[in-house]
Amino acid sequence: MEKYTRLYLARHGQICGFERMTANGHTDVDITETGVIQMNSLAERLRLVEINAIYATGLKRTEKGARIIGQYHAVPIKTKPDLKEIFFGDWDGMPLEEIERAYPGELDKRYADIAGYRPPNGENMADVSKRVLGCLKEILREEAGKNILIVAHGGVNRLIICDALGLPVKSLFNIQQDYGCLNIIDYYPENRLVRLVNG
Repeated sequence: MEKYTRLYLARHGQICGFERMTANGHTDVDITETGVIQMNSLAERLRLVEINAIYATGLKRTEKGARIIGQYHAVPIKTKPDLKEIFFGDWDGMPLEEIERAYPGELDKRYADIAGYRPPNGENMADVSKRVLGCLKEILREEAGKNILIVAHGGVNRLIICDALGLPVKSLFNIQQDYGCLNIIDYYPENRLVRLVNG
């Protein structure tokens, strides 16, 4: 049987201010009580799974989730800032309604060219894909043959899943990522097997 590296890829729990539909990107928001419940539920689900390495992104919402899940696993939590969500530049931390008011028509342009559109002074999803997949490749090399948990973000997870499925960056919004969800991907030397999406 060919040896593989298993990635348990989680999204952080519900964030404070989620109802305002904010472009949080690098804005460091915490998770709500519901978010804590979601991460505790995921922690119970993974309680009996052997996890050899845990990674978070350096933002509160993923670090807290990683700590909650990590309470059942005697491994340190490593921080990888290259796994952070997209940096929205001047839009970071703004509700979508405010962005639409301040930059009329720009959100539509972004959705029409999700890979290439760059918010003012921010990143586009092609940039994010390059840094996230570069970081993931490094993690997979360092943790080869192990079970890894990464607690990351909606956009980041979608990019990792798109890559595993051989889909272009523009397909990322065809993949749902609920708060506190779990994805499982097995990485073989010559192949990838997506076992679970948005579970």
